[in-house]
This record gives sequence, C-alpha cells and structure tokens, in this order.
Amino acid sequence: MSPRILIVDDDPHIREVLRVALSKAGMAVTEAADGRAALTRFGEDRADLIVLDVGMPEFDGLEVCRRIRRTSQVPILFLSARDEEIDRILGLEIGGDDYVTKPFSPRELVARINVILRRVASGDRTAEPEELAHGRLRLDPQQHQARFGETPLTLTALEFSILRTLMTRPTVVFNREQIMGAAYQLNIQVSDRTIDSHIRNIRAKLAAAGCEDAIETVHGVGFRLGRCGAP
Repeated sequence: MSPRILIVDDDPHIREVLRVALSKAGMAVTEAADGRAALTRFGEDRADLIVLDVGMPEFDGLEVCRRIRRTSQVPILFLSARDEEIDRILGLEIGGDDYVTKPFSPRELVARINVILRRVASGDRTAEPEELAHGRLRLDPQQHQARFGETPLTLTALEFSILRTLMTRPTVVFNREQIMGAAYQLNIQVSDRTIDSHIRNIRAKLAAAGCEDAIETVHGVGFRLGRCGAP
C-alpha cells in the first residue's frame, strides 16, 4: 500500500510542487490549505506522515502539531519560510521529526520523507531483537514500543531511533554525528542544537516516567545511556 502523505500549506504552488514530487515517488497525497482544515482532514483519514507548513492561517503549524500530538505520534515534517534556529528547535521540541526551510529541493524533501517512513517501518524487520533492555528501560523495535518500568513512553519515530541507537551499546559514548547518522541513515546535515533538542525531549519524557538518569552528557564528546534506574 502506498504511504499516505498529508500536505498542509496555504500556498497552492507549494502544494502542487509537493503533490507532483510525492506522487512520482509512489505516495498517495491529500491536501489542506490551513491548520483547521488539516486537523479535520487528519481526523477523517489518518495519514502516515504530515508535511506541515509553520506559517498558516486558522492555526499555525506549531499549534496543529501540538493538537495532533495529544492523540497521535504520526511523523511530522515541518516546512518554514524562516530559517531562524529558535523556530527549528521549537518545532522539534513540540514533536516534529524533521524541519525543512523554503525554498527547498523536492528531491531532498522526498528523500527525507522516505527516511522517516523507513524508520517507522523498521519495527517490522525480523532481524531486530525482540527487546532491548537496560536498567528498567525496555525497547521493543518490532512493535515500536518503549517503556520505563510499567510506564509506556510516547516517542516520535526519530526519538525512538536515537534511543534505540544508544541502547544497542549502552556503555559507549556516541558523538552527535554518530547518533544522527544512525537515526537518519542518510547524509543529511543537522546542527548540534537540533540533536540536543531531540536528546532533551527524550530526557524529559523519561523523567516524566520516573527516570532521572536516562542519558548522560560526556562534555566535549557526546552522549551515552545512563543507569536508567539500574541498582
């Protein structure tokens, strides 16, 4: 079945460019021209991924993301005409999986979407272990589920991939390039602040579940998994 992509942008030209590029890549496309219509469309037909413009009438993209994240972890790729780092970080912190600035290359955007979709689908690979465990933290790659103790964790696809990378070698310190290389599986450049935002999100979600030592910072090097409640 073709991946279902919801394009949300108030610029009809942008929607047309995306529709053509994604359709050529074998994806099924639906569209919405503003934030309110996006929420309605998503409620009617759950997409596999949302391409979401930040600046729109009738709820901007950030508000749409906040509302969707109340009930769904569908991957969200933000589009924005602004390249302000604070906007990029905010978009990722509220649950975005990726962030692309306009003008953009349709080919690169399709590549980024394919990476996110592969990451989400990676839970079906039989080569994956049934479960990764460290301390009280458990990750099931095949079911794409995570929990700390008995508390389930709600992670985006990218957060899940980063945490899985750390759990595969819990005593190893990973630098930012290694973490994102494993998570994206594609040569896409991201800033250190972007990576730190994802790590901060993971820490916050684990802290809310009772894990205060999820990821350690090794200054000047990178990150490694913490004790995660281990005695």
